[in-house]
Amino acid sequence: MIDDLAELDLPAGEALRLSGLGGVRDRIGMWRALLDRPLTSYYLVLGITTLLLGLGLVMVQSTASVADLSAGLSPYSDFKKQLLGAAIGLPLMWVAARSSPRLFRAFAYPLLAVSVVGLGLTLVHGVGVSQNGAARWIDLGGQQVQPSEIAKLALAVWGADLLARKEKRGQLADWRHMLVPLMPGAAVLCLLVMAGDDLGTTFILLVIFLALLWVIGTPGRVFTGMLILMALAMGLMIVSTLWRFKRLTGFLDPRGGPTGPQMQSIQGKYAIGSGGIFGVGLGASREKWGWVPESTSDFIFAIIGEELGLVGTLCVTFLYGGLAFAGLRIARRVPDVFCRLGATAITAWIVVQAVVNIGAVIGVLPITGVPLPLVSAGLSSLLVTLIGLGLLMSFARLEPGAREALAARGPGWPLRVLSWLGLSRRRRQKGAS
Repeated sequence: MIDDLAELDLPAGEALRLSGLGGVRDRIGMWRALLDRPLTSYYLVLGITTLLLGLGLVMVQSTASVADLSAGLSPYSDFKKQLLGAAIGLPLMWVAARSSPRLFRAFAYPLLAVSVVGLGLTLVHGVGVSQNGAARWIDLGGQQVQPSEIAKLALAVWGADLLARKEKRGQLADWRHMLVPLMPGAAVLCLLVMAGDDLGTTFILLVIFLALLWVIGTPGRVFTGMLILMALAMGLMIVSTLWRFKRLTGFLDPRGGPTGPQMQSIQGKYAIGSGGIFGVGLGASREKWGWVPESTSDFIFAIIGEELGLVGTLCVTFLYGGLAFAGLRIARRVPDVFCRLGATAITAWIVVQAVVNIGAVIGVLPITGVPLPLVSAGLSSLLVTLIGLGLLMSFARLEPGAREALAARGPGWPLRVLSWLGLSRRRRQKGAS
């Protein structure tokens, strides 16, 4: 390339500069070509999920071991639960990724019914389990299940199926068909979740609802009206409960010492600030020793900042940004309306939840009590999030050219493992006979 530029009789410095720019353009073109491949979204979701899940297991072990030892338990007690969730959730994610969207649509109404019944059971005395004044769990066989996590997936799948059916019938020309029965269904879920004092999950459900309305093309005046209505409803929920109102006023006017009412927020900032650029080292956090409340769940990002530093927090933020890019890319490229709606709703749910969690830890948003997806400790959250990401991967397989790319790739790793063991040949012979 330098020889070609030399023929133009340019100065040597100018030729080298243009050559360097050409190299940069070539690299940018190479990366753009890589991102334009049919299975890019699929592998982005898979890779980011694996990285965040691995980080979550490491950080849960690092933070939860302290609480387990304080309670007289094994230091691996909470880690084993999280590892069990990963061991169950990964196969479920793989099954969801290999399944047809028709299967998800068939489970839309049953999943919604399960979430409504589960949320109702949390309010029944003797069935629901309360922690810190919030009734969000039910006890099933000694394991606590959080139905509000199921409600997120249920609203995303049911809402996408409902609007896709209406779009097929040509009913969405009237904006009232966009809201009924989607808005009443979302309202029932939100009211049941709020009855258990879970404002954070209520906000995420509203985000899913708004994402569905945005993609389906709701008129601007109707969408603005929904935003105003939801803002008023959230404000009413906040001022109607004293502790929520105090939390909001504490965010707007932060005062007090590091062991007072603002302890969680202040100590969380201390943890992030003490980490510096590269952190104090994995497992070397001081703030997790009882100084940061909910360090294994809602404020695990603070411990990441302390142990892994600014580099670690930026990497985590970058991963969620990559997930947002992949999810929106899937929603833009898939031809099916249900898949487009479902991909947008799931992406909005997971990414906005991560933004709300991180924003609360660093102090730019009020503390709402939502976990960091795939990273925070919590069996229900982990399982439902992995299934949701499996659905996202299934939608990615429907992008233009994805089927051909998968066929050209050959058999998947399960069949390759069977062939290594000599079982695949036996299966084919048995099928032929």
